[in-house]
Amino acid sequence: MDVLFIGGSGIISSACSQLAVERGINLYLFNRGQSGREVPAGIQVLHGDVRDPASVRAALGERTFDAVVNWVAYTPEHIEADLEVFRGRVRQYVFISSASAYQKPPASLPITESTPLSNPFWQYSQGKIACEERLTRAYREEGFPVTIVRPSHTYDKTLLPMDGGYTVVRRMRQGRPVVVHGDGTSLWVLTHHRDFALGFVGLLGNPHALGEAYQITGDEWLSWNQIFETVARAAGTTARLVHVPSELIAAYDPGWGAGLLGDKAHSMVFDNSKIKRLVPEYRATIPFHQGAQEIMAWYDADPARQVVDEALDGLMDQLVRASESSFPGKA
Repeated sequence: MDVLFIGGSGIISSACSQLAVERGINLYLFNRGQSGREVPAGIQVLHGDVRDPASVRAALGERTFDAVVNWVAYTPEHIEADLEVFRGRVRQYVFISSASAYQKPPASLPITESTPLSNPFWQYSQGKIACEERLTRAYREEGFPVTIVRPSHTYDKTLLPMDGGYTVVRRMRQGRPVVVHGDGTSLWVLTHHRDFALGFVGLLGNPHALGEAYQITGDEWLSWNQIFETVARAAGTTARLVHVPSELIAAYDPGWGAGLLGDKAHSMVFDNSKIKRLVPEYRATIPFHQGAQEIMAWYDADPARQVVDEALDGLMDQLVRASESSFPGKA
């Protein structure tokens, strides 16, 4: 197959690129060439600006593709541009949406692909929902061959799962308290990008995937308390957890709060039956305790990676003090 990834060198897509090449797919990456990640051998890189349709057309020339995957579309305007470029020259267009688009708070668990899409808290998710709606209309009205994929929290060795990243790890190693939203007992799913790739690459070129949406996540359910404690163990330390209501975090930092109230504050566990039916080999096999060890090994291998956000560190101190004053003795 001839497959084009728009993006293709990010946290999720890099593992998909590697596996696609291993499976014999003739893979093209279209990007601006600014990623620090190494591109696997055998991939042809096309340089251009995805937000400039003329640049896209110039880079693609007359090529047609069995599948095009857009990893970096966030608004209906991005989708309209792709429809203009790829009508008549692609057999499958894969849109990377987000599991954060599902109903918040969820009315029932586990989440399936038929769970309503509704997120009144987070603009990012609202944009993904609008993209899905436009593509669904294109499929129904003109037969545009769309497949929608909804990843949840997918990580690689470079991505710590909690807001603040290495700033939180430094606090742990210094014996300082760390902020956990809510009471830390809401359930969450973390998916290693190599696991995700196994399900995702199996969708490419599959005619049964056209007009359908698929979520691809792990099957390990962890509380946020467990996630923080697992990272602490991998970092060779322990975690002093201070629980802060998500609404209070949002009052201090609306951006951080939007991602909590619009996603992480709610228990989100998934039924992956649909992707497993279409891609029978798909199975998530990398538990987070193993992933956390990979993450900390990567950070500890180079001190330059251990970036601390001093402003955020100070904000976390404020949140700890606010929580302790509101709930004395709880921390």
